[in-house]
Amino acid sequence: MGGDIMQAIRFKIGRLFQFTAAFVSAWMLTASAPLHAQSGDPGFDTYVQSLWPKAQARGVSRATFDRVTSGLRYNARVVALDRDNLGSPPSPNTPIPSFAPYKAKHVDAARIGGGRRVHDRLLPLLSRIEQRTGVPTSIMIAIYGHETAYGQVTGNFDLPEALATLAYEGRRRSLFEPELIATMVMVEQGVPRSALKGSWAGAFGYPQFLPSVYLQVAEDGDGDGVARIWSSEADAIESIGSYLRRAGWRAGQPWGVAVTVPASFNRSSVANRLTPTRCPRVFDRHSRWRSMAEWRAAGIQPLSGRWPDGNVQATLLEPDGPGRTAYLLTGNYRAILDYNCSNFYALSVGLLADEIDR
Repeated sequence: MGGDIMQAIRFKIGRLFQFTAAFVSAWMLTASAPLHAQSGDPGFDTYVQSLWPKAQARGVSRATFDRVTSGLRYNARVVALDRDNLGSPPSPNTPIPSFAPYKAKHVDAARIGGGRRVHDRLLPLLSRIEQRTGVPTSIMIAIYGHETAYGQVTGNFDLPEALATLAYEGRRRSLFEPELIATMVMVEQGVPRSALKGSWAGAFGYPQFLPSVYLQVAEDGDGDGVARIWSSEADAIESIGSYLRRAGWRAGQPWGVAVTVPASFNRSSVANRLTPTRCPRVFDRHSRWRSMAEWRAAGIQPLSGRWPDGNVQATLLEPDGPGRTAYLLTGNYRAILDYNCSNFYALSVGLLADEIDR
């Protein structure tokens, strides 16, 4: 009888250990699973979870991965905005709109006045940043104004949710998936999860950097040890200068100069015969490179009456066609194009900077 009792006790103890082990195992699986697992879209959840090995390979801890992805939902509004933004690609024969209306909207009294006020308020800081980067203070402020109206409009989409949605949707996964993982790397490096707010396409902060750009070029401008481009103007402007310096900005050269082109000018003699590999509709409109001295010899005249150094190389752009204001553009203009590959954007940045300087 005693043997039977002992056998029963051993059986119950064994069952207790099995139950305890199963409970602990289930608890550990639950604890390690992403907290967003109940989003209501199993396909979206599965995709987000599948990114864990890639995030881990970038040095992201499991705790950070779960913190960034917790509560994410598929955001149909983000996909709609992306599709509206892309639209149908323009055909080669699609006419390019006039620059004048864009200029009137983006180089207006509000941006000029706001830029001058920010410039004056931050001048000591800006001067130090210009010394470090070689980028003029007015150019950095003009980009700040164009991107977020001097910090007033930075976007309120949750970056990980927007990027996860766009990556899952699939049309441009190769772009958005690395940006989603970059948000995790940012948090791993100390960026608060709450700071990850921005545009539907993933740009954030005063300079509207993508997460991967933040990791590459963001700088600490106020000396507190963190590049807080979402709340520190010093950090944001230092980071804009850092971006342009890395993009090839040359200190002491202008971005460009407004000019008049004589009616007799032979445009075919300077037509660009290279095939652009990047932003073809932007660079197709540029002429061959010539020195400022060569352009001057061809009868082109600056509207300001002042010529830059004659050795500076420049390309000719007539955004509204012959007979309207044209521009000779230097390599520094190309640095602005690296920030946003649009002739209208880069021209308006340069022109706004000129107005801020007046």
